[in-house]
Amino acid sequence: MVARREMDQQAKFEAFAALHRGPGVLVMGNPWDAGTARLLEAAGFAALATTSAGYAFSVGRLDSAAGLGREEILGNAAEIVAATALPVTADLEDGFGAAPETCAETIAMALEVGLVGGSIEDATGDGHAPIYGFDLAVERVRAAAEAARGKPFLLTARAEGCLWGEADLDQIIGRLVAFSEAGADVLYAPGLPDLAAIRAVCRAVDKPVNVVMGLRPPFHSVAELADAGVRRISVGGSFARAAFGAVRAAAREVLEEGRFGYAETAMPGAEIAALMSGRKVPDRR
Repeated sequence: MVARREMDQQAKFEAFAALHRGPGVLVMGNPWDAGTARLLEAAGFAALATTSAGYAFSVGRLDSAAGLGREEILGNAAEIVAATALPVTADLEDGFGAAPETCAETIAMALEVGLVGGSIEDATGDGHAPIYGFDLAVERVRAAAEAARGKPFLLTARAEGCLWGEADLDQIIGRLVAFSEAGADVLYAPGLPDLAAIRAVCRAVDKPVNVVMGLRPPFHSVAELADAGVRRISVGGSFARAAFGAVRAAAREVLEEGRFGYAETAMPGAEIAALMSGRKVPDRR
């Protein structure tokens, strides 16, 4: 049984790695539980990425290192991995600790639950010192890369400065270049302000670049991002926020208007049952 699991994980990893080489841009859905993983697989995504924000919303907590521990995040990831045949990569926060050794341990634990990828960010979670210093940030990526070396795992390194006002574009690019040299397989700088910045990052680095869409404007199209050189697109917690928005709109319709029109666009129970049971879902489009 163990040998079969390892073979499946290796096959998923190889498929995931190939998707980063094209043709076309890899667009990933971000489920927050097993049910949404099955929904997004049925929708046609080729790979999935967990969202710590989406999971936090679903359990009524904040998306933060203080609110979500490593065991809980990896437990959620394990449920998603078990629910889908697709490759799954995970949001591993800052590696759940400042020390490079902790980042390496997190990668080893991520491999154990069947993940074929994961991201380590350079944000500390401390509002007074939000970004790890350059040398420590690079050492953390290097330790994570060493833990993944020779294993079925694609490491993404995230430079978070744009989200915290801590770095200009040249500094962000400098970090991404250093993360690549330290062994990262994919590079990611959430919050890049525009297509020009995205294009500059893609030109400056030698690894596939991930860009997140759906969190805040501007919302560039897949074609625009591909033209800028992006190799991978994720949606972060935006699908989860879309789901929350739909529930809030339905609640307001009932409470403020006394109407139930939301049910006309709700997913039929029979289709949901088919998804959860692994049966083929009828196409109602």
